[in-house]
Parts: sequence; C-alpha cells; structure tokens
Amino acid sequence: MNALVKCNEESQQIKPYCKGDAKTAPMFTNTTRAIIWGMQNRAIQSMLDFDFVCRRNEPSVVAIIYPFTGDHKQKFYWGHKEILIPVYKQMKDAMNKHPDADVLVNFASLRSAYQSTVDTLEFPQIRTIAIIAEGIPENYTRKLIKLANQKKVSIIGPATVGGVKPGCFKIGNTGGMMDNILHSKLYRPGSVAYVSRSGGMSNELNNIISKATDGVYEGVAIGGDRYPGTTFMDHIMRYQADDSVKMIVLLGEVGGTEEYDVCKALQTKQITKPLVAWCIVQFGHAGSCANTNKETATAKNEALKGAGAHVPDSFDYLGDLIQNVYEQLVKQGHIIPAPEVPPPTVPMDYNWARELGLIRKPASFMTSICDERGQELIYAADHGPAVSGAHNTIVCARAGKDLVSSLVSGLLTIGDRFGGALDGAAKMFSEAYDKGMHPAEFVNHMRNKGQLIMGIGHRVKSINNPDQRVKIVKEFVIANFPATPLLLYALEVEKLTTSKKPNLILNVDGVIACAFVDMLRNCGSFTSEEAQEYINIGAINSLFVLGRSIGFIGHYMDQKRLKQGLYRHPWDDISYVLPEQYNNDN
Repeated sequence: MNALVKCNEESQQIKPYCKGDAKTAPMFTNTTRAIIWGMQNRAIQSMLDFDFVCRRNEPSVVAIIYPFTGDHKQKFYWGHKEILIPVYKQMKDAMNKHPDADVLVNFASLRSAYQSTVDTLEFPQIRTIAIIAEGIPENYTRKLIKLANQKKVSIIGPATVGGVKPGCFKIGNTGGMMDNILHSKLYRPGSVAYVSRSGGMSNELNNIISKATDGVYEGVAIGGDRYPGTTFMDHIMRYQADDSVKMIVLLGEVGGTEEYDVCKALQTKQITKPLVAWCIVQFGHAGSCANTNKETATAKNEALKGAGAHVPDSFDYLGDLIQNVYEQLVKQGHIIPAPEVPPPTVPMDYNWARELGLIRKPASFMTSICDERGQELIYAADHGPAVSGAHNTIVCARAGKDLVSSLVSGLLTIGDRFGGALDGAAKMFSEAYDKGMHPAEFVNHMRNKGQLIMGIGHRVKSINNPDQRVKIVKEFVIANFPATPLLLYALEVEKLTTSKKPNLILNVDGVIACAFVDMLRNCGSFTSEEAQEYINIGAINSLFVLGRSIGFIGHYMDQKRLKQGLYRHPWDDISYVLPEQYNNDN
C-alpha cells in the first residue's frame, strides 16, 4: 500500500468529529476545509500548492475574511490552472456559505487577533483555530483559552507558524517553500509525529525526521508565548491515541514546566509510544525564560530521560537518536515503510522563474520616460505606464487617437480606486482631529468600521525605506507653515500603523492632503468655513488631476515618438473563466 492510499483510507475511516472527543480526535484530514482571516495571498497560495502535491481532490482553503474590502473573488493557482476563492467582508457570511469549513487560520494583527478569535468561537462549525500573531497580551490569551475550552475548540498559537499533516493539510507558511516541502517529503504521511514550541525549529524537525525515518505524520508548533492555546500534552495524547503514529518527538525549550507533565505521563504509562525529547536554550520567545532552576533546559532534559524518554547528549545527535529508535520499530515490525510515490509537479510562478533568469517574455508596452520597478522611482512624467490612467492613455494613443482624446481616456479612470486619496485622506484626518479623537482611537475606529485609512500605506516604501517625496514635503511644511496640527496628528497615526506593518506609512497623498488642510486653515486668507468648503468640493484632489494630466500627456508624446502600433492584450495574460459545459461543448 503506498503512502497516498494509506493517508486517504485512514482519513475516510475517521469517525465524524465529536466535540467531546477533542482530546483524541484528529485535527486535520485530507478533506479539512479552512477559512483564512486576512488577505495573506502568499500563505494561501502555499497552502494550495501543498494541497496539489498531496493530490487532494479539493483545495483546503474555501474562503477569505477581509473586513477592509467588499465581497469579491480572489484569483489563485491550483496546479496549472487558476481558481477563484471568495473574499467576505463579514465573518458570518463566510461561515454561513461554507458550513463544511472547520478550521480558521487567523492572520489578524495583534490588535485584531483577540476580537476576531472571540468572534470565530461563536460559530460551532469551527473546531480548530490557528492564531499566527505575536505580542497578544497574556491576559487576552488566557481569556481565549478559557473560552475555547468551554466551546471544546483547539487553539494553535498564538505566536505560531502553525502545523502540518503531510498528505492532508498545512497551516499558512508552515514547512517553508515548496523545495523544502518536497525535500522533507511532506506530501505524504510518515510514522513520526512531533510537537514543538518554535516554528523555525519545527521546519528543522521536518528535515531531521525525513532523513532519519519514513517521514512526518503530523507536526504542530504550539507557539512561543508563555500561555499557548494548546499544550505539549494536548498534542502528545492525540498522537498516543492515533494508531498511525508509531513514535513521538518533543522539542521543548527553556522556560515553563510543561515538559514535567510529559514526564508524569511517561511514568504513569499514559504515554506508551517511544518518545524522543530534547529541550533547547531558545531565547526570544515570550515563554523562554527560566524563573527557577527547574525551568532550565538541562533540568528538563534530565527529568525527561529519567522518566523514560529517549534524550540525546546534545541537539547534534537528535537525528541519530530518532533514526535508532525508528530502525528498532522497523525491526520489530511496528513500522512497515510504504513505497515512495513521487508527487505531482507544481509549476514555478512566473515572477520567481523570471527572478531566477529561467524565462523571458516580450513586453507589451515600451516607455522611455519612467521606471517604477526599483526602490526609488525614476520618471520624467507621471509614475509609469502600469496604472489605469496611464495605461488607457497609452492604449488610446496607440489606437491613433489625438492628444485630447487620449488624455481624456486616462482622466476618466480617476475615481475611488485610482485617485481620490487626497480628498479622502483630508476628510478622514480632519474629521478625526476636529472630533478630538486620540490617534489610537482613530485607528481603532477605522479598523472596527472595516475601512482602510486613506493616505496610509505604500507598496514598496516603508518606515525603514522612506519615500523621499514625503520627506521633502514634510520637512518643507513643518519649517515654513505657521502651524501644522493636522500633519502632526497624521504622523502620530503613522507611528501606530507602522507598528503593525512597516509599510503602513503616511504616503505622498496623505502628507499632501494634511499639509493642504493646514495651509487652508492656518494661512490667514480663509475662514474656517471657507477652508472646509474647499475641502468638501474636491479642491485638494485637483492637485492629483493636474499632476496626472501632465504625466498622461508625457505618455502620449512618448508613444507617438516611439511609433508604437495598435495594442492588443496577450491571450496568455487573460483568465478565461467559463462554465465547464461550455468548455466541453467547444
């Protein structure tokens, strides 16, 4: 029997999950379906690629919850073809439309993770929640653990990379990139289950176990916080109850006393399967601090060895010891290694292949006036041909239209999605400031409304790689304007948003909008009512339209000078999403 068939048959034989069996029921199978909280496209694609090499019949990700956009569909790859996964603004909509989902992977920030997890626990269909965020206050975590225990829901994390069940399911970025997943043979089940605190060390365990044995059956990183949602013993007892697990590996660390619960379980024969254990000196986790000698790695390793665990002399010999125990189990007939089945090939992403220099593709556009690809923009006009306004202007110019027609074509794309951030930022910041809202209150208010803060965020720039345009405007305004209360307020907001993600900076639209409001209100030429009227009628966005008009004219002239012909979009850049019946009939 090959490894894939073994996994499929075992998954089909599993009894329907009962909340009362939470301690021993399998967390994941090859039919596990998950909902993702947060727009984490790279992690989701990683999960889908894992599903594909495991030969799952269906993707494990059924929906995404993202409060900051309206309901829509997001495109991902399933092997060679593209699929659409729905995105919901409201959690209740995702749950109601996907009742088969029983896992939620929570990528919310530390400020949102608590409330979003509490909200999730209101839906009985969810039986496992993985919380990725670090830095959640310990009192919040303890409340979550208490509530989850009442609901009989298992929490992995917080501060975790997640877990993996080879051949069945993986959480987020667990296991690393595809080359590491294939190298560690995580596409099919082995006989060894492990539990670790560290996500980074769990990836190392995947490699060690794959070299020393027939591979990983399941692995969970419980997270580095002092109060993890599930403990070593929670997972070890699941492994003890699972007949497919033949041996267990525990990777502990300094701090806490959980390992002593494992010692007691070994001594009382609650754990009867071979257990290989090692505690490392791992500083950096919130829970990795020895308050007493008992919490040191040395004391724990001695206690585990005394209780009957297999403990190496050092971490360097962990793989050798795992291999020795495994080979004994093979000799005794407890493990019968399955024949190796090569996994299907996952196509390499175009961007990655291009970065490696493996492919080349002819460009659809030519431009000689700008380059927006690097860390610093290089342009003589506009920001480049990739935005909708410049794109429309270029297409119109290449269709042989005149300057005014081409310019108007580009300007007509300016709206809520392209442009408008100047007016939006001015209104948002000024309304919050005028109401006397503290910057933290403003940020929380916008998050609770599920709205993005206009004028905050950049695709490339960050607090560590500042936008020079913002720097120049900010320094000029502070040095020369009589007063800059709104700009200073926005900079306080930036301190909060960049603590969440470094690229959530006050961008060029945001800094211009706030500076323009400060100028109108404090230059002495307008009353407060007149200043507000200019803001309301869209005067600030006129700066955007003016600058873009100059840029679009530049693109028109550039295309005419380069003598570019009629543009037709390439077929291979279009997803033809048609009904299956239509495809079959044609």
